[in-house]
Amino acid sequence: MNLTTIILAAGKGTRMRSELPKILHKIAGKPLLRHVYDMSRGLENNHILIVYGHGAERVLDTLKDIETGWFEQKQQLGTGHAVQQVGDQIREQDNVLILYGDVPLLKKSTVEGLLANVGEKSLGLLTVMLDNPKGYGRIVRNGQGAVTRIVEEKDANESERQIREVNTGIMAVRGGQLKKWLGQLKNHNAQGEYYLTDIIEMAVAEQVAVVTSRPETEDEVLGVNDRNQLSHLERVYQNEQARVLMAQGVTLYDPARFDLRGTLEALGQDIEIDVNVILEGRLNIGSNVKIGANCQIKDSIIEDNVEILPNCVIENAVIGQGSRVGPFARLRPETVLAEEAHIGNFVEIKKSTVGQGSKINHLSYIGDSTVGSQVNIGAGTITCNYDGVNKFRTVIGDGAFIGSDTQLIAPVTIGNYATIGAGSTITKDSPENQLTLSRAKQVSIPGWQRPVKKEK
Repeated sequence: MNLTTIILAAGKGTRMRSELPKILHKIAGKPLLRHVYDMSRGLENNHILIVYGHGAERVLDTLKDIETGWFEQKQQLGTGHAVQQVGDQIREQDNVLILYGDVPLLKKSTVEGLLANVGEKSLGLLTVMLDNPKGYGRIVRNGQGAVTRIVEEKDANESERQIREVNTGIMAVRGGQLKKWLGQLKNHNAQGEYYLTDIIEMAVAEQVAVVTSRPETEDEVLGVNDRNQLSHLERVYQNEQARVLMAQGVTLYDPARFDLRGTLEALGQDIEIDVNVILEGRLNIGSNVKIGANCQIKDSIIEDNVEILPNCVIENAVIGQGSRVGPFARLRPETVLAEEAHIGNFVEIKKSTVGQGSKINHLSYIGDSTVGSQVNIGAGTITCNYDGVNKFRTVIGDGAFIGSDTQLIAPVTIGNYATIGAGSTITKDSPENQLTLSRAKQVSIPGWQRPVKKEK
């Protein structure tokens, strides 16, 4: 059976108090709508349609890579009106799934269970039991327990408001039936809107059974309407990510202080992650890796036996086996460390390769450089790679020793096993196996006296 999924994502989100459309607010660094879309893509034979509205231009620009049909709801006149915007795209022979762009944690397994309830004489409705059902439409059942209708809270009487089973808005129905019922919707209610939930009564009148199912947890079907709800679902999502990682053998020193905002594409064994670590984008992490507290790592490959000390920022980098980084180091994009490299405190590396066993341990900047193996770069060394317009490359040969407080003015090449004296400014290539330095002559002045302030 083919499936058409309609994701309703036109709401303004007034309670977010933001110029950003609600569906573009993020959980784990990803817009709410993309969470829903990504889950939907996992469903078989699925044709996805999105109804958008508020902040239309920004929504389309932010999510322009999404492969879907976009349909604008220029006036927000209710959920039924939103679905009507795609009416001619609903194929009568398909099952149709209705989802919401601000309900980001819905699981594929829950949706598959819902779809299993759809037939010629049945539709599927996802409900949930809430201790506090305020704000939700209530599920009204008859004496035999069959669903007869959904009543919105503003239209409910006092008895109906006591019902704890509520509508999530998520449903699945045959396309032909849905098209027919959409054409019969009226807006005779307190809101003056076209409620999609009214099709439940229409189904019952035609003896189409309303078969309900429930998610594993309440959080799975919670929507985001304000910043508190956004924060709550962020922690729910992160706690689930942490549980999965620990089940795979990762040690998290405190699961409540860990964020995964991306995908771990490869994961080794015996990984230890301290508190307040943020992992973003696509990452590969090898075995026996230790990541210290307060690190932020994005789109990187970390090979076996690497230790990353606290307070490091790493982006789009490759860290070779047995290397050590930090504390307080920054590896910027296109940094590649070979095996056993040591990058120390307050070192910044950008668009550079560092060879096997090389050490840059203190207070240095290495940009646009090729550093050979077994190189030692002293504290305070910088590669001067930018003249204000163009970037130039520095090449440091194998076994070179760069003294502290050295400036290497690119383009420049330091030969294999060359030594650069501390405090030098190097503007020309230095030969292999020789000492190169540039210093002003040191002078001491006899009889010189330090100025003394005169008393007033």
